Amino acid sequence: MKIGISTFVTDTTMRPDVLARAVEDRGFESLFLPEHSHVPASRETPFPFGEPLPTPYFRVWDPFVALAAAAVTTSTLRLGTGVILLVQRDVIQTAKEIACLDLLSNGRLVVGVGAGWNREEMRNHGTDPVTRGALLDEQITALRAIWTSETAEYHGEHVDFAPFYQWPKPMQQPCPPIFIGGGSRAAVTRAVRLGDGWMPIAVDDPDQVGSQVERMSAAAKPGHPITVLMASQKPELLAAYAEAEVDRVTLFLPVKSETEALRRLDGLAAVADRHGLLVE
Repeated sequence: MKIGISTFVTDTTMRPDVLARAVEDRGFESLFLPEHSHVPASRETPFPFGEPLPTPYFRVWDPFVALAAAAVTTSTLRLGTGVILLVQRDVIQTAKEIACLDLLSNGRLVVGVGAGWNREEMRNHGTDPVTRGALLDEQITALRAIWTSETAEYHGEHVDFAPFYQWPKPMQQPCPPIFIGGGSRAAVTRAVRLGDGWMPIAVDDPDQVGSQVERMSAAAKPGHPITVLMASQKPELLAAYAEAEVDRVTLFLPVKSETEALRRLDGLAAVADRHGLLVE
């Protein structure tokens, strides 16, 4: 099992280039960053993990800008979006951003995508919450068409474009892996149909790991990879995910000042090292 870090990069935390170097230097395999373009001041959609909504959601960096800074200061660290809210994005522009970042990182990018939970946020982007699942399905298919075709075109109900040229293409062939975020039945089904893997949020109870992983294994072909985001450092939780043969787990690094973040990162590295999970 590979071990990485999930965290929020904000304007009040350590810079993403400094963070990425620190994560790689300590032997972690990967760094995953989330996305929110903004948080509407008037919000009816409840936060899935309980109110109040944490401050970092208001202040988080654009993940592609942050990961670009991380890419040029590291050499082996896998860089991931955990997750981008693709339904709030222009798919053609996003395809170019991902391809450029994959080239910049020498093929180290993992693309986690999700349908989102904040209905007010997606409405501000012109996205209908009711049809966002169908939109996401078409966007994923369109991304791969753009990356793998010399002349790309796509004609769907929600995504429709005539043939065009777009370079650069990603370094990873045929394209960067796309992991489907979310813990719902729809997310699991989408991961099986359209994803290269599944990317749920970690459970907190080690006894729930088996049932969480079984939801994917029951629907997918054997070996379909799972990346679990934002796990706690409980030794028994990591042991449960390792026993379940999860491909990757990322430990959650709380948003703190640079000094405090580095101290906490040292603590997470010590936990991972005791399990033999760090990169040699």
